[in-house]
Amino acid sequence: MQAFNREDESIAQFEASNQANRTANVRASLFTSALNPVLEALGYVSLGTVVVFGGLALLGKLNFLPAGVVTIGMVFAFIQYTQRANQPIQQIALMWTNVQSAIAGSERIFGLLDETVDIVDAPDAKIMPAIKGQVVFDNVSAEYKEGEKVLDGVSFTAETGQMVAIVGPTGAGKTTIINLIPRFYDVTGGAVTIDGIDVRSVTQDSLRQQIGIVLQDTFLFSTSVLENIRYGRPNATDAEVIDAAKMVAAHDFIERLPEKYDTILGERGSGLSQGQRQLIAIARVALMNPSILILDEATSSVDTRTERVIQAAFEKLLQGRTSFVIAHRLSTIRNADQVMLLKAGQIVERGTHKSLLEHRGAYYDLYMSQFRAQDETAQAAPEQIGK
Repeated sequence: MQAFNREDESIAQFEASNQANRTANVRASLFTSALNPVLEALGYVSLGTVVVFGGLALLGKLNFLPAGVVTIGMVFAFIQYTQRANQPIQQIALMWTNVQSAIAGSERIFGLLDETVDIVDAPDAKIMPAIKGQVVFDNVSAEYKEGEKVLDGVSFTAETGQMVAIVGPTGAGKTTIINLIPRFYDVTGGAVTIDGIDVRSVTQDSLRQQIGIVLQDTFLFSTSVLENIRYGRPNATDAEVIDAAKMVAAHDFIERLPEKYDTILGERGSGLSQGQRQLIAIARVALMNPSILILDEATSSVDTRTERVIQAAFEKLLQGRTSFVIAHRLSTIRNADQVMLLKAGQIVERGTHKSLLEHRGAYYDLYMSQFRAQDETAQAAPEQIGK
């Protein structure tokens, strides 16, 4: 707000919201305050009505009632009935504010519970068997809004154990591809199969339990480091959690924390660097031991030194697993078995890093725009040392 000089506008918005809130609270307080005396007055009116009619009946002043029908005991009984009937009504009046809050809260809760789930298991969905790792996209199309294709006729095969890199400009459909594998969204055309099984024909739980995902924006909970890593597999032992951290080179920095693995993290992992948060997220996935691994720009927000540490952790984690890597830094995908360049929801180039550079197409232009300066510096370094 200070950087964009928006203090006055923000204060005005807050004052308007505060005024509306105060008006609503004053109105609610007036209503609540008036409710109790009104109900109490009605209680006295009802009590007075019983006394008046009971007294007239005892004196024989009511022509529509035969003499002797109403006794003094009956009058006292109805007085007691009236008082007992008024007591719960007055108690409800005292709790009216809480009742209204409960009703409003229940409306929001049931509104959430009544939300329609977009992705559901098929009635005959089966348990996904142990995944070997072959992933096939067969003429896949996908839409978020009807009529606006994000993917259009995408076809490729990722063999078991292969590393597939997906590159391209923002909005090309890279994230959509990886969202279709664990079935966060459904295809609108074609099919996505794993080991020959359509992902729509198996239960979501059995599918996602075998797929690990590391995102660019890591989410850590306000609990211990140990529990944050264990989130990948809740039944894991402490020793297994520590082994997973050692595997991805997170153990050393965790041991330097005040309480080591029992250190309580702040909200979203505050108190840790971006690279440390990423290493914990990678350890969480390593603990899962997934058959398919998805990395969505997992190193784009860290510095070069931290990137090398994370890349070393990935090299261990990727061994023997089919993996999909979205990367803007092309240095992270030089060893990929298959590189796909997406534009406007279609694959425009595919091949290995080396073959695409030799082709000198769109991927070559993208690579050179990033690394021409670095490569020139690296080549000039030995000459400078020789001089």
